[in-house]
Amino acid sequence: MPDLKRLTKDGIPAALAKAERYRLLAQPWEAESIYLDVLAVEPHDEAALTGLVLALTDQFAHGGPGLVRRARELLPRLADEYDRAYYAGIICERWAKALLDQHNPGTGSTVYELLLEAKDWYEKAEALRPPGNDDALLRWNACVRLAARHPEVAAAPAERTQPYVDH
Repeated sequence: MPDLKRLTKDGIPAALAKAERYRLLAQPWEAESIYLDVLAVEPHDEAALTGLVLALTDQFAHGGPGLVRRARELLPRLADEYDRAYYAGIICERWAKALLDQHNPGTGSTVYELLLEAKDWYEKAEALRPPGNDDALLRWNACVRLAARHPEVAAAPAERTQPYVDH
């Protein structure tokens, strides 16, 4: 691959705005490329890190587990503990949605586990959230509603609790 051109520090704000527009236009690969360019200049830029996580999760339906791994690898680079928990939940929730959209039989228990994990992360984020930030609560509720809409989303048979029967 040819050498990439480096952004200037002065160009970062405009690049971040452009990346967000690409995400809104459902062009996450273009946004991903811009976020990578920003991070090459400012490796700890929080907006670029969170934007990259979101751009990667936007591609889950077509990119598979490799993108999930890449998104998760970014979490330790986030400076804020709330953000690490919140975006970990986002990754799980969006991977669950991508699996649901594939309509593959037998993924219901995997989706169930991913939604449980997402809700665990959102609970952690809820405990760390700044005043007035209900984002983790909104995502928790979305996970509950998503599972309720899809009867195939259930624990694997061995994981389901059996009612106690006294003989």
